[in-house]
Amino acid sequence: MPTRSRAVVLREFMSPFEMESFEVPAPGEMAAIVDVEYAGICGTDVHLQNGRLPIPTPVVLGHEAVGRVAALGAGLTHDACGVPLAPGDAVSWLNNISCGRCRFCLVEQQPTLCTGSRRIYGINQRADAFPHLSGGWADSIYLQPGTIMVKLPDGVRPRDVIPLGCAGPTAVHGVLDEVGIRPGDVVVVQGSGPVGVAAAIYAQLGGAGKVIMVGGPADRLEQARRLGIAAVYVDVTDGSAAQDRAAAVRAETPESLGADVVIECAGVPSAVAEGIDMCRPGAQYCVLGQYTDHGTTPLNPHLITRKQLRVHGSWGFSARHYITYISSLPRLIARFDLGSLLSEYPLEAADEAVADVKAGAVMKAVLRPGGPPRDVPTPEGVRV
Repeated sequence: MPTRSRAVVLREFMSPFEMESFEVPAPGEMAAIVDVEYAGICGTDVHLQNGRLPIPTPVVLGHEAVGRVAALGAGLTHDACGVPLAPGDAVSWLNNISCGRCRFCLVEQQPTLCTGSRRIYGINQRADAFPHLSGGWADSIYLQPGTIMVKLPDGVRPRDVIPLGCAGPTAVHGVLDEVGIRPGDVVVVQGSGPVGVAAAIYAQLGGAGKVIMVGGPADRLEQARRLGIAAVYVDVTDGSAAQDRAAAVRAETPESLGADVVIECAGVPSAVAEGIDMCRPGAQYCVLGQYTDHGTTPLNPHLITRKQLRVHGSWGFSARHYITYISSLPRLIARFDLGSLLSEYPLEAADEAVADVKAGAVMKAVLRPGGPPRDVPTPEGVRV
């Protein structure tokens, strides 16, 4: 097991990241040390750096990652599905630990709405408090007791997990759990980033008869086209008006009535009104992409009533959604070239990678820890 780990630390909002070195502690009871192989960069990370979400600093970012077991603490012998674990095993893990005691954890069975002390890797775990290495943008991560860890299925590599990062289980929650696609449904996905791609993929796996992707820019739609995740692609960046795009979508549906299901994955408030316009009477509308508060938007509630829409909100994902995502990966990688979505960066290029995500220059940026040997002691907090 390495004795030290580099980590990308956010110390101040609106500032560049700092590379620091931390001692890797021995894992306590039911804890684990994992050597990170890939760590994803999510749109949420852009918002975190910009101070758009209330998180403590300093913090090691990275709420989506995958790696190999370096050491297991006493008592930790199996993953969440009962599969034996050993050093060297490829694993991934749920990025949050709910309190398990509040009303939403115990009574409502909705741990994503946990109101207790919910711990989230790479978001609300301070880097200046034990165990320090609580984010995926590092050579090693300390997985705390209570973490849902899953050994990767046979034939699934760490590189296969990270393209859909947190987007995959997010889509499992919203598309398959909250909405529930019926065979033959016409499904519109608003947004062509990782969440939109994941939603379109799970809509297909759920039995959708036709998937229509509304997004942009053109190069992202082209990547999605090459993956084969939709039948029709509508570009929101070509200068068209919202009502014209809605009309074009309705024209692709039976009797031009509109889609059976519309899933908002764009993260743009104005997309909600546009998506409602694409729904047929009696349709389902799911707001999946509003993870940051971008403000209010004009909305005509009469359309919800007149169309008798069923409107869903979906926030994050829980253990069952994450386990479903991991277990579905053999089907996903057999059908879709998810690796084509990746743009890899070394750990020390985190600022560049986040800038590219912010600019929309890449579909999915990932950090690859590595570099010089990590068993050379250096004072804690010294940048490498």
